[in-house]
Amino acid sequence: MRLVIIFFLALMPLRAMAQDAALLVADDLYITRERELVASGNVEAFQNGVRLRASSIRYNQGTGALSIEGPITLTEEDGTVITATAAELDADMRNGILKGARLVLNQQLQLAAVQIDRVDGRYNQLYKTAVTSCRVCDDGTPPLWQIRAKRVIYDELEEQLYFDEAQFRIGNMPVFWLPRLRLPGPTVERATGFLIPSIRSTSSLGVGLKIPYFIKLSEKRDLTLTPYLSSSTSTLELRYRQAYRNGRIQFDAAVTNDDLREGETRGYLFGRGLFALPKDFTLYFAIETVSDDGYLESYGYSDSDRLRSELTVSRARRDEYIRASFYNFKSLRDDEDNDTLPTLVLDGEYERRFFPQALGGEVRTRIVAHSHRRLSDLSVDSDDPDDVVDGRDVARLNAQVDWLRSFTLPGGLRTDTRVGVAFNEFNISQDSTTLEDPSEITPHAAITLRYPLSKTSTAGISQVLEPVVQLSWTGGNRLDIPNEESTLVEFDQGNLLSLSRFPRADRRERGAMAAIGVGWSRFNPAGWDAHISVGQVFREDNDTSFSTTSGLDGLSSDFLIAGQIASSDGVSLTGRSLFEQDFTLSKAELRGDYAFKRGRIGGSYVWLQDDLEEDRATEVSEFTLDGSYKINEFWTASADWRYDIASDRAATAGLGLSYENECVTLNLTVERSYTTSTSVEPSTDFGFNVGLRGFSADTGTERYASSCSN
Repeated sequence: MRLVIIFFLALMPLRAMAQDAALLVADDLYITRERELVASGNVEAFQNGVRLRASSIRYNQGTGALSIEGPITLTEEDGTVITATAAELDADMRNGILKGARLVLNQQLQLAAVQIDRVDGRYNQLYKTAVTSCRVCDDGTPPLWQIRAKRVIYDELEEQLYFDEAQFRIGNMPVFWLPRLRLPGPTVERATGFLIPSIRSTSSLGVGLKIPYFIKLSEKRDLTLTPYLSSSTSTLELRYRQAYRNGRIQFDAAVTNDDLREGETRGYLFGRGLFALPKDFTLYFAIETVSDDGYLESYGYSDSDRLRSELTVSRARRDEYIRASFYNFKSLRDDEDNDTLPTLVLDGEYERRFFPQALGGEVRTRIVAHSHRRLSDLSVDSDDPDDVVDGRDVARLNAQVDWLRSFTLPGGLRTDTRVGVAFNEFNISQDSTTLEDPSEITPHAAITLRYPLSKTSTAGISQVLEPVVQLSWTGGNRLDIPNEESTLVEFDQGNLLSLSRFPRADRRERGAMAAIGVGWSRFNPAGWDAHISVGQVFREDNDTSFSTTSGLDGLSSDFLIAGQIASSDGVSLTGRSLFEQDFTLSKAELRGDYAFKRGRIGGSYVWLQDDLEEDRATEVSEFTLDGSYKINEFWTASADWRYDIASDRAATAGLGLSYENECVTLNLTVERSYTTSTSVEPSTDFGFNVGLRGFSADTGTERYASSCSN
């Protein structure tokens, strides 16, 4: 019968009484003539949050020492586990010696030593130590990697490991030796020191090595410096992060001297920040700048071909939305001139909803202000229609008031009514072909009829069929102003029932229109779901502002067909197409994915007709493939490929191979870009990095365990 003794405290010195009460559990318990307490057989002791398991314990009241015979397991409050064959500890188990010991941190990193000295319950000094996060087998097979050291000190308070005469080994083969080494414990989130290095090889820059060094400036600030050195470049990458009580910022940058542009200092700076302001406002800023057009692509920092810097203040509430934004755009494309592009943009909006009891329904008010400037001071000249220099600057103010109300009639017919008026005023400068301050007042109205039909089978499969018709009218004539903001129009299921399908308020559809459509949905909790939408728009007067490939030109639009299918076994298919009146295809996009137990595969296809009005001289036809496959428990392969069918050549291609187990991660990537321009040449990038698990808080959510086999 197991015995529990809580008067073990009475046998301890007075210094122990100040601590938490001790508890001792054992199969046998007795006191010798020398006033020694002896516990044996499945012994468990609890003191100051420390739990000790052993085969026997002898407590000497005179010296206050514990003599413990193993196997011993000592578990601390933070989860640290120490195993040993024998130990000599003081009464509160904070000081002493453990022999044949092993220290396990975060159930991952293990340190085996001939002897461990515990000092003040904070320091553990390990002698002749082997450190690894790999599984150690009893057959003598060495782990995949280990660090051997003459002495290791583990500081439990700071969670740091200090090595003396450290030797890194792969298997039993020494790779390199360091006289001193410091590493963070597995639960440390941020600590000054080197991070995982990586190797990058490109056809333009050669083989290079990146060695990041992380600097913890404070609990809320850190800086990462990454030298990137190869035969063709000397680059220093920087990342600065800081957290505030009400927000955070991050800046990424690099400074370069390379052979691609000899004698030039190249670089980039990207920054982001988000802050919570008083009265529910938020502030967001973004900075994007680069020394030259080809830098980001050459070094793999970003594939963006247009940069956007931004400053935005906004607030979103249930019945109110406010936003004010400033943008600065910079194009990296060879065929675009930043002097003639709208680079400086001011944009703001205010929207408010009211629910008047007298009228019923909802009153929605909206005010939008916008201005964009070009750097060019040259005016658009009506006497020179071939003049490509465009310095036109535009500002506009749009105000709109709408009343909306919905009814459900007997029989289930749903009606949505909308009546409103919009006021638009423009200021156009540096353009002699347009009036400087045109303005207009535009009334509009619409009624939408829906008749939803639903059905549920005995198997729990639900189907919903909803035909819809909208009749709308927008008064007035369009102002004779240039199309600055609504040059690209998309016709999809999201704007089928819109009063205007132009993306911005500088353009509105006019006259009487009708939109018809039907939607069908199927829901099966145990099978496959489907959603299909079909629609078309008719108008009284032809609108010449729509391009041919928008699908909205003419008195009747193209036929819109959009759908999605998803099954419970991982198959999903999404597509949207526009068909002309003779049912020839005018636009198509398709995306399919299949997720299975060991991975996934997906692909997409996009086809667009050539259209000079949308600045597309040739048709676009592209096909992409991407996927990953888990070869076994540890190896995963991935690939992606984008092929330009119209040009009959590949655009990009990539391969990846990763290995991950309980103690190491390995990643190998190969990427090929076939892009050619005056600032970027086709290139092939190779990436390789190896990480040792066990020295970082972020080691993934999966747990791996290698097996020991004969």
